[in-house]
Amino acid sequence: MVEYPTPANFLENLPAYPIKEMCKIIDGFPANADILEKVFAAASLYYNYTGDQTCNQIEYEDNSNTSLGGWGWQACTQMIMPMSTSNESMFPPYTFSYDDMSDACFQLNRVRPRPHWITTEYCGHKTDKVLKRFGSNIIFSNGMRDPWSRGGVLKNISSSIVALVTEKGAHHLDLRSATKDDPDWVVEQRRQEVEIIQGWLDQYHQDMA
Repeated sequence: MVEYPTPANFLENLPAYPIKEMCKIIDGFPANADILEKVFAAASLYYNYTGDQTCNQIEYEDNSNTSLGGWGWQACTQMIMPMSTSNESMFPPYTFSYDDMSDACFQLNRVRPRPHWITTEYCGHKTDKVLKRFGSNIIFSNGMRDPWSRGGVLKNISSSIVALVTEKGAHHLDLRSATKDDPDWVVEQRRQEVEIIQGWLDQYHQDMA
């Protein structure tokens, strides 16, 4: 998600292209090195990039940098995402339970989930057909190195509902502050977005004149 082309601290302090750097760490081990030792070293790039932690803190904490403030509340009310883990994964098996989530949300945030809110508010089923009938002036920006892009709109729906897709883009990279080290493709994507929005504004003023 944070495979940014420049150093960033959106979740943790990370170098540019952190996944590439993790691969370098793993490849630097001898061929017979323990696989968990490799995984730990690579994970430490994310959890302990500054090198000042004696133990990697990987559990969720409401006051940690990775909690992102209000995300827990939003996930409990608007962005309900059922996730499970099979017993064939490296992670402990887990089966999603709506009732358990509801109780946890109420305990932490004093709210109950609204499982159908997001599809009622923004549709979600046959998005292209629904938005084509009533939507306009929307840019769907997706970087293909963002795991969330799997659920994104990746093709234009109409002349004013546009999908901008970047192969090397990460999570809302185009919305981050510009830096002198931004690659040309990020600069070009932002230019396109400004051009599209300016076109909408010009058309509005033309219609109102």
